[in-house]
Amino acid sequence: MFFIILGILALIAGFAINTPALTFSRFSRPAKVVGIILIVLGALTASVRQIDAGQVGIISLFGNVSDRTLNSGLNFVNPLASVTEFNLQTQNYTMSASHDEGQKQGDDAIRVLTADGLEVVIDLTVLYRVVAADAPRIYREIGEDYTDKIVRPITRTRIRDNAVYYDAVALYSTRRDEFQTRIYKTIEADFQKRGLLLEQLLIRNIDLPASVKKTIESKINAEQDAQKMQFVLQKERQEAERKRVEAQGIADYQKIISTGLSDKQLQYEQIKAQRELAASPNAKIVIMGTRGNMPLILNDKD
Repeated sequence: MFFIILGILALIAGFAINTPALTFSRFSRPAKVVGIILIVLGALTASVRQIDAGQVGIISLFGNVSDRTLNSGLNFVNPLASVTEFNLQTQNYTMSASHDEGQKQGDDAIRVLTADGLEVVIDLTVLYRVVAADAPRIYREIGEDYTDKIVRPITRTRIRDNAVYYDAVALYSTRRDEFQTRIYKTIEADFQKRGLLLEQLLIRNIDLPASVKKTIESKINAEQDAQKMQFVLQKERQEAERKRVEAQGIADYQKIISTGLSDKQLQYEQIKAQRELAASPNAKIVIMGTRGNMPLILNDKD
């Protein structure tokens, strides 16, 4: 466009000095030639547009937006048309309570009211991208700031609309996945109407009120104490069972000893002991016929 403007100025100057009365009228023809060359060169350079990878070009001529888009690479367009590039890559929009996260400075978390009337703070990240075929419509109807006009308000509104169906504790624990799936479907439908594709919805954190946190902690501690007591009781039952089995074993052993040993068996064991004693190399004195019919053994050592 710069060369075109410069060429037009050169043509105007060439026609302006095309007067024989002027001393420099001889430069009129060269000025016209230079002007035409500049206009042609400018038209050629302005008609070739390069679109980077992951981008799409939107063609606008005198306020009219064309439905034809320019893909990545070199493209030929009307030299008078303006080309606006839209990003087709995955984009993220984060709303967080942390001051150094997200697109907005400060606390930008989403505060919602649950079914039990409690306020819950949600940190969220939205992953989305522009649909290439819908890029001209987005440019025509919304503009380049579609993030602030579409992504942010729709996301925050739909989360608040769906949070009212859940209690705070359920939203934090048991029904968190269900809540995430539900808001994903509603936001996805709204994005599709606007030419955006929702890729993923990430609930990064759900912060409950302090009173609810304290109640949950107390409940968890009580459950842990109950589990600990069950373990202790189970251990005591096992120990009692072990002692019972041990006592039964001792009783059975004593019963077997008391009923199984006879006089003949005792005499047999006595004879075995005497034979072993007689075979011993140590000096000994055996006195027979002592009290209880048991021999008295005296070991005579040096």
